[in-house]
Amino acid sequence: MRLTIKLNILNLGVAAFLISLVTLVSAEQALPIETSQNSIRAIEISSIQNGEVIAKLTLDQPLHALPTGISLSNPFRIYFDFFDVSNGLGKIIQEAAEGDLRSVNIVQVGNRTRVVLNLSKLMKHDIRAKDNILLIRLVAVAENQAVNAVVRFAEDTPNKQINNLRDIDFRRGTNGEGRIVVDMTKAGLGVDVQQQGDDVFVEFTDTFLPSSLRRRLDVVDFATPVHTIETSKKGDNVRMIVKSSGRWEHSARQSGTQFVLEVRPLSEDEEELAKRKRANGGYTGERLSLNFQDIEVRSVLQVIADFTNFNIIASDSVGGNLTLRLRDVPWDQALDIVLQAHGLDKRKTGNVIFVAPRKEMADRELLDLEAQLQVTEMEPLRTEIFHLNHRRVNSLSFEGMLSKRGTINLDEISNTVTVTDIPTRLNEVRKRIQRLDVFERQVMIEARIVEATEAFSRNLGARFGIQNSSNVGNQGLGISGNLTDSSALAAGGSAGGGNNLNVNLPAAAGVGLLGGPAALGLSLMKINNGRLINLELSALETDQKGRIIASPRVVTAHGIEAIIEQGDRIPFQQATSSGATSIRFMDATLRLKVKPLITYNNQIDMELNVNQDKIGATINQFLPPAINTKQVTTKVLVENGGTVVIGGIFDRTENTVVNKVPMLGDIPVLGHVFRNTSKVDNKRELLIFVTPRILNDSLNLQ
Repeated sequence: MRLTIKLNILNLGVAAFLISLVTLVSAEQALPIETSQNSIRAIEISSIQNGEVIAKLTLDQPLHALPTGISLSNPFRIYFDFFDVSNGLGKIIQEAAEGDLRSVNIVQVGNRTRVVLNLSKLMKHDIRAKDNILLIRLVAVAENQAVNAVVRFAEDTPNKQINNLRDIDFRRGTNGEGRIVVDMTKAGLGVDVQQQGDDVFVEFTDTFLPSSLRRRLDVVDFATPVHTIETSKKGDNVRMIVKSSGRWEHSARQSGTQFVLEVRPLSEDEEELAKRKRANGGYTGERLSLNFQDIEVRSVLQVIADFTNFNIIASDSVGGNLTLRLRDVPWDQALDIVLQAHGLDKRKTGNVIFVAPRKEMADRELLDLEAQLQVTEMEPLRTEIFHLNHRRVNSLSFEGMLSKRGTINLDEISNTVTVTDIPTRLNEVRKRIQRLDVFERQVMIEARIVEATEAFSRNLGARFGIQNSSNVGNQGLGISGNLTDSSALAAGGSAGGGNNLNVNLPAAAGVGLLGGPAALGLSLMKINNGRLINLELSALETDQKGRIIASPRVVTAHGIEAIIEQGDRIPFQQATSSGATSIRFMDATLRLKVKPLITYNNQIDMELNVNQDKIGATINQFLPPAINTKQVTTKVLVENGGTVVIGGIFDRTENTVVNKVPMLGDIPVLGHVFRNTSKVDNKRELLIFVTPRILNDSLNLQ
């Protein structure tokens, strides 16, 4: 009786495949494995001019049809499947040090043999056959050939050395999944896919995004878990944010110049499976009941295998009996209970479960690990030089990425990293550099300090007196008025003529004004006794408005603190403990201090300190002048290009003063002649605005 043949493929060294072929044959008769008549006998590698590489395969017989080459990226490979052809080389790995071809893997599975060409970068290929000789020609692809030349405006012209997105398409699958298809101009592009909550972030490294694709797609009407797709530029990279809802899972794949992201809704069965897993402590199997007395462990494993339709293979060292009574428990939990009772462990591959004692299982895995290490130690070392464009070599860490035989050299002058190691470790270093050596995003932060003042004052007063008419040349009613200096009014001068004033309560002069209040004088003659009544009214009203704006701005990189300030440094003497004096300085400056952090969704988190200091009044000659300061320290999150008010102070002063003659000043209407009134209403408002803007690699606004 022959059972299933299981193939395990492990990635050893430079994409080296370790084949474990397990064939279980019954004790009565072992059936031989049939071999194909045709086989690969030799592989010869040679290079010609212009970096072309020729792989020559020699077979026993001519092929009926040429195999189709399939190109893969990350890492770069081309593989060919030969049907009804066996591996007659006696090995599965053949090293190649010609051009960009690193090695060749030959793997046989049944009657099919796969030949894998491991490359250091993307290459084109063509295949030809002559009799039993097969020639595979590899040609290096220039980076500028992978970019579609398109005439655009200056701001939309891509760098031909980087990738370019051609199109972004959305489709609905047959099972309700949302499929996002991105066409690019360059194969083998590094794409980073991460899930955060209900969002999937896809980042294309070193990619140009045309303005026609900078958009937000609303795909709710397609009835998939995906709601919106938003694509934007992020430095040298392109970021795509896929927002979804409900319960779903995503998968991504890349083939050549096409990237596909699929968001699939979970079915009711999968939802039920997840609920069952949460309810049963992580177990999802169907429930069963077991009741045995002194039964062999192998028999229990056979019962579980029959119940689950899984293939359970037990090691020869598995033995012993047990008694168990389990009712309505998941079968995978029952299996774990049986294994724990006898110190056993399991490994699951597909629908096959292998059971063995824990120590034996650990010894097997240790042997596999040692085999991998031996392959690693036998692999030839290669040297590769990496040139960094944006980061400094001393800012990157490669700790733990090299093998025991690997070495690394950092050259700060040329900003290059030279690594000598096996190819797999070189691939890891290359991926790390591609991920980290990106344009360091920069932010321009602009602060505006607006101080608005409004001052209003009103002063009303009167002077009143009686004068003999004989001193006045004109007999009758007289009216006169002028703008009189406040000092003259205070000294007893009259705007209407005469200095014989009994009540002297004029309007006060405004602070800081060149002239005094306006005055209106009235001279009234009393006919019966020839005397004049002089009345002088004075009034002053001032309304001042002002606005002071300061606008410091600074450009800094992500996570780097920046300071900009302008102002005065005031010297003053300070006594020391010995009695001597020294000169110290005080700052009176306009200052902006900021540390920005760009979040994953293009918002700016800032730690801010903004202050505006001015020189105030001098108290005395022994002390420095006072410093009038306005300052705010805060932390705020702002979207790109948005403006936020981070602080504000409003100050208002109201004051009313009345000077009057007792009793007479309280007389209605007539009492205004016997009093003066001063009213002040001053307002001051301080607002501080901050606007951050992300800059692109050319230091223009993004």
